[in-house]
Amino acid sequence: MAFIVVENGESIESALKRFKRKVQQQAIIKEIKKHSVYYKPGEKRRMKEAQARKRMRRRMKREKDIEY
Repeated sequence: MAFIVVENGESIESALKRFKRKVQQQAIIKEIKKHSVYYKPGEKRRMKEAQARKRMRRRMKREKDIEY
């Protein structure tokens, strides 16, 4: 659970900005979205494999760019 302490004299906008940053750093929204939908085990596996392929392509592209 993310929370912040609002200092005396601190504007609401800056406190809200700090809160949003903290929530993003803790990946709370990402976790909520992940658990909001049920995926079948096979579907999870396919998504995981697709993500791995995507990471591999990105890594290969970076290595190729570095070589030249």
